[in-house]
Amino acid sequence: MKRLCVYCGSSAGFGNSYREAAKDLGKHLASSGIDLVYGGGSKGLMGVLADAVLAAGGKARGVIPQSLFDKEVAHGGLTELHVVSSMHERKSLMAVLSDGFVALPGGYGTLEEIIEVLTWGQLQFHDKPCGFLNIAGYFDHLLAYLDHATSEGLLRTEHRQMLLVASTPAELLAKFERYEPPVTEKWTVVDL
Repeated sequence: MKRLCVYCGSSAGFGNSYREAAKDLGKHLASSGIDLVYGGGSKGLMGVLADAVLAAGGKARGVIPQSLFDKEVAHGGLTELHVVSSMHERKSLMAVLSDGFVALPGGYGTLEEIIEVLTWGQLQFHDKPCGFLNIAGYFDHLLAYLDHATSEGLLRTEHRQMLLVASTPAELLAKFERYEPPVTEKWTVVDL
């Protein structure tokens, strides 16, 4: 794995555990020689993550829409910054640049981005690993929902298993290294 896309909040949240997790992930990426691909922001967990990668000697590549760049939320010290015209272009370029996808704690944007790339994997548009860095149980309720969707027959077991979860960067990246995408068709015919 050469480049990892990380989705996370433009806010740092309450307390210090999410910041520390972003710093730990940044240091781990840099020490592993894995470049960061992220949303290009300077605020919140995005800024903490990018700063940690850069401080540890790693490379951080940002992708930010022009409208956010114009509001001066872009990180000024990145290895590379792509300014694009829309959020759709941003997500597409981030996906192309990356070998895998991780969600740290975040809000609507983080959730939307990781769910979209999971869906793309389910549809076999890519075969890259996707995971949650589940800090202090942040994603527990969402994981319970996905388990419920699986038990109700609305999410196939093999597609649920595509989402890798760990509480430390080392554990999650080890799972990424072992990841094998499911070989299955999304649609099936069910006799009633």
